[in-house]
Amino acid sequence: MKITTKINLLTTIWMLCILMIINFAVFFLFMKTTVNMEEKVLLQKAEDILKEIGSIPSSSNVEARLKENLTDHSFIRMIQPKNKVVHEVTNDQLLSKKMKGKYTTKKQSQTRLISAENGEEEVLIIRLPIKHGNNVSLEVGERLSGLETRKEILRGILGFCTLIAAILSLLGGRWLANMIMKPISNMINTMEEIEKSGVPKKIIIQNETKDELYTMANTFNRMINRIQENLAKQAQFVSDASHELKTPLTVIKSYANLLKRQGIENKDIAEEAIHAIHTEATRIQKMTDTFLDLANLENENILEINKIDLVSLSENILKQLKEVYKREILLRFEENPITIYADELKIKQVIIILIDNAMKYSNDKIEVFIERTHQHAIINIKDYGIGIPENEIENIFERFYRVDKARSRETGGSGLGLNIAKNIVQLHKGEIKIKSKEGIGTKVVIFLPILNKQNRDESSPFV
Repeated sequence: MKITTKINLLTTIWMLCILMIINFAVFFLFMKTTVNMEEKVLLQKAEDILKEIGSIPSSSNVEARLKENLTDHSFIRMIQPKNKVVHEVTNDQLLSKKMKGKYTTKKQSQTRLISAENGEEEVLIIRLPIKHGNNVSLEVGERLSGLETRKEILRGILGFCTLIAAILSLLGGRWLANMIMKPISNMINTMEEIEKSGVPKKIIIQNETKDELYTMANTFNRMINRIQENLAKQAQFVSDASHELKTPLTVIKSYANLLKRQGIENKDIAEEAIHAIHTEATRIQKMTDTFLDLANLENENILEINKIDLVSLSENILKQLKEVYKREILLRFEENPITIYADELKIKQVIIILIDNAMKYSNDKIEVFIERTHQHAIINIKDYGIGIPENEIENIFERFYRVDKARSRETGGSGLGLNIAKNIVQLHKGEIKIKSKEGIGTKVVIFLPILNKQNRDESSPFV
């Protein structure tokens, strides 16, 4: 069964249930109010009769005086104890026959249902004690003939209104279901088109209703945006990776063909070819490792969080780099230790990437400053090299982007290091900034949040 049909049926059934409850309440209140009104009228009539007759009379004109108070289809009786009828007047023999007299010592009212000529009818009876003289009570009864007619009219009106309400509820439920399902139907159609064509497509939102359906459609469109962005990045990555691999492969193939044509008899040419092939193969290997690092960062957001000392970690990194590259790298810090909760291997990778970049593009000393604020640990890496043009800084974190492509090829750069560093810092909920002036140098600033163990356990990004 379709959701629209379910909504239509459920709203109609619910509406009918409400109407049935309301109809019952209206009918009950109508009957109660009408009978109460009739009861008050008949009670007032009985009290007026008591005033007329005063005490129990013995004269023969009592029944005549009672007859003067008869209305259509009624009776008046005077009853002694043991239900002995003393006087009775009536203009409805059937009613008088069916309703037996009853003596009472207190005021009473009663409704009875009797079988009449045209079906069942309601009868109202009032009983009052006569307190003067002997023990006698007054009983007045009459048919509520108009009540049955009014009941039938009310039933007809309520039934007709219920029928109209059911029809309107069906129509309204159908309209409501279509209105609710329209964005969902659009989403289903869009998904089917995406499935057939394989091309992501957004849902067209005509009215910004700001309800849950609008939120759902908007969320779907944001998801499509992310898919399109990822597809574009994937295509760009494949294109850039292919371009980056093309050059070293071309060099390797050219020198391999040279060796194939001339053999290895020419020692100088053979050594040159072997050196070039080895260099380019090493470059391809490094580039492949970088691609793997980048893919792992995008596919795995799980960090192995531990308490680490940035000062001690930086000292170890700088000691290794100074021994390998024989460069002057200075470490300065305001306090020791400076601890954070982070993934030690990934933070180490960030520092190595940034110092490696500084060494590639500067020949002077490199300075590393570590400090902390109330919320962040801050790592500054500063070089005094060629710097970055101002119009290039905003693009420096893009994949495969290199300010000086010729120089980058000579130094083995692939243009992915800063992108990887930025992704790692963002995984730690941190921030990385670059300040640079051409010909003066570059400073990279990393902000890493200082999280205590309690905050770390409650923080969802760290698993």
